[in-house]
Amino acid sequence: MANQQNKGNQDNQVAEGIKNTAGAAFHAAHNALETTEDAAMNAVDATANAVNNTAENARNMMRNNNEQ
Repeated sequence: MANQQNKGNQDNQVAEGIKNTAGAAFHAAHNALETTEDAAMNAVDATANAVNNTAENARNMMRNNNEQ
């Protein structure tokens, strides 16, 4: 009887270990996706700022040329 109970406890420990490992793996994957998303959005923001600055510079150059 004690052997069966011991075996059951070992099985539960193995199952818990698998669940914990899977949970940690999913958590790591989720964090990696969030990091990738943050980097992508930073790149989009930087590109948008560069486009806006270029457009503003072009408008200023045209305005300056028209004033001369």
